[in-house]
Amino acid sequence: MADPASALGLWEACWRNFILGVVQGLTEFLPISSTAHLKVVPVLLGWGDPGVSVTAAIQLGSIVAVIAYFKADLAQVLQGIARAIRHGQWREPEARLGIAMAIGTVPILLVGVAIKLFGAEAYEQSPLRSVPAIAVVSIVMALLLAIAERLGPRRKQLAEVSGRDGLLVGVAQVLALIPGVSRSGSTLTAALLDGWKRPDAARFSFLLGIPAISLAGLVELKGAVAAAGSAGPLPLLVGILSATVVSWVAIDWLLKFLQRHSTWVFVGYRLVFGVLLLVWWGHDGAH
Repeated sequence: MADPASALGLWEACWRNFILGVVQGLTEFLPISSTAHLKVVPVLLGWGDPGVSVTAAIQLGSIVAVIAYFKADLAQVLQGIARAIRHGQWREPEARLGIAMAIGTVPILLVGVAIKLFGAEAYEQSPLRSVPAIAVVSIVMALLLAIAERLGPRRKQLAEVSGRDGLLVGVAQVLALIPGVSRSGSTLTAALLDGWKRPDAARFSFLLGIPAISLAGLVELKGAVAAAGSAGPLPLLVGILSATVVSWVAIDWLLKFLQRHSTWVFVGYRLVFGVLLLVWWGHDGAH
């Protein structure tokens, strides 16, 4: 007969990871920072920081969603690369997109490996993961997105992508290692400043995130399972599943939203989010 206490603990762990998966799915692809919300929401609920390993592993659900959503695009990219290798057609849009994705992944891969090898503990305990730091970063990124929205000429389409675009947006993606920045937010901001149309900028941001988030999730998966302890892998699977479903909905919604609307709503949200965090932290710190 199962121990009621252990069963209750398992149910609670599954519930918490389900909520974390929903938060991850809602915030990974919207330019509002999934890392910030995965840090702040559990703290506000009294659960504490779930840690880098758990949040990175739950991100695998977002990867399942984005791969499934863009499976046709990814198939075309692979076919384009194959044609380019066989026939030297490197100027075809599909091949150039694949090259841009590869080049754009290199910066965050190099920095991520360096952190993992030489500074994992320092990164986990970094002051940048504190609530006030996340609040300030959120406000700064809101202002940068506002500048990009205001100044970006919005002419470039995905079919025109080049290796230079991949490098530029890829360097911006590195900033996402700072909690509160938002991977989609930093890449979308860079793409808009570089003159991309909003839907094309979002589409490239999503595609570029596939290698980076996949690698991060797989690297941290072992640590996440170990952190689960006696609860086992079930809570983690629940979190990944909820993240998958909600991520799909968020991707579809954002692409349709940006067809007709600007990013100002996200600028406003990030400003309010950052200010409220500072107010909450100040009030909490006073007690």
